[in-house]
Amino acid sequence: MKPERFDYDLFLIGAGSGGVRAARMAAQHGVRVAVAEAAALGGTCVNAGCIPKKLLSYAAGYAEAFHESAGYGWHGQAPVLDWEALKAARAAELARLNGVYARLLASSGVQVIAGRGRLEGPHTVVVGGNRYTARHIVVATGGVPYVPDLPGRELAVTSDRMFDLPRIPRRLAVVGAGYIACEFASIFRGLGVEVTLVHRGNHLLDGFDADVRRFLAEEMGRKGIDIKLNWTVESLARGDDGGLTLTSGMGATCDADVVLFATGRVPNTANLGLESAGVQLDDKGAIVVDENYRTNLTSVHAIGDVSSRKQLTPVALAEAMALVECLFGAGRLSVDYDFIPTAVFTHPNVGTVGQTEAEARAASGQDGVIVYRSDFRALRHTLSGSGERTLVKLVVDKATDRVIGLHMVGPDAGEVIQGFAVALRAGATKALFDSTIGVHPTVAEEFVTLRQPATDH
Repeated sequence: MKPERFDYDLFLIGAGSGGVRAARMAAQHGVRVAVAEAAALGGTCVNAGCIPKKLLSYAAGYAEAFHESAGYGWHGQAPVLDWEALKAARAAELARLNGVYARLLASSGVQVIAGRGRLEGPHTVVVGGNRYTARHIVVATGGVPYVPDLPGRELAVTSDRMFDLPRIPRRLAVVGAGYIACEFASIFRGLGVEVTLVHRGNHLLDGFDADVRRFLAEEMGRKGIDIKLNWTVESLARGDDGGLTLTSGMGATCDADVVLFATGRVPNTANLGLESAGVQLDDKGAIVVDENYRTNLTSVHAIGDVSSRKQLTPVALAEAMALVECLFGAGRLSVDYDFIPTAVFTHPNVGTVGQTEAEARAASGQDGVIVYRSDFRALRHTLSGSGERTLVKLVVDKATDRVIGLHMVGPDAGEVIQGFAVALRAGATKALFDSTIGVHPTVAEEFVTLRQPATDH
């Protein structure tokens, strides 16, 4: 078929981070682009994920800072949180961002179609009863929260609803131990809520370095979060007093006013017509794609969380640019999935890039890795009265001296990790770290002053 036979050269289902970026970049190549979106522009990250969650994290951080300021001579009654004012300010900022996305798409010449797109063949999308044809179709619908099928599940909330709770609960129970669970547990504890985190496994943050998981659990516990591991939820029920009770398989109970299920996210592939169109999904419901983000239907592609390669907003953006370059550019732009930095905005933050110690030892042998680690109280807390500690850790390949993993639990870990991610991608060695002058006094300088290998491995 010739391109002229289609309504559009590119049609995107979903206007989240990846969809918007792909639409704008494709339009800059002079092709005809449309994007269908049933909800607010910007997707999960802007509306119910990264942005609002970070804003709430800042809010919680102020409460902590007010408390710590007494150690620096500040006295007086601490301010009281106005939850409605915080919600209104957050909503106003998200509305502003929605408007920014709308203007960016309009100025790029992208047509925005309101409604959920549904695939009807390799070149056809149906939105609200209207059919549109396209030379290329991209599914960029992201993910949705997963709630296990158990009695009383309808009484719980997911992360999407945490930003608009009618009131701050006195007691919050968080089920899960991943990014979202740990972040919301930290946020609401910082806002003064009694928080219990329950998890069926024996550690937090599956997939992260073991030292990071252990250290974060200790710090979250230090801040008053009750962490219950090896605790499998069997049911959720509402009591006569209006409260909620979680019951474990061993008969233990946990009472709360609000229960958050943060038990993972799954690809948002329901009701997209994928199966009937013949698009292949994996056993987790994710769209199967090749190295060019193409499905088994050569005209249909998928990027971002819906294809589950790496569920991070910056990765979706990178995939969007690579796909557009592949479809409409002069060459091929690939995404390198090695040394992708990430942060968890708990209190304290987690920042990590590269391999965990376990991954490195599995790849290079038990004796092929050298680990450097430091655990200390930051200068700020010598006067603040807080017992918070910081962890920094380097994982070094013994044969090459290359730093292949860098991990941190501490203040602004996300900010610190970004620069080191560049260094690791560039192949920085431990010798190069050692020869780098640190910025004093900072937490980050610890990474370039580590000299003695850890001896407990």
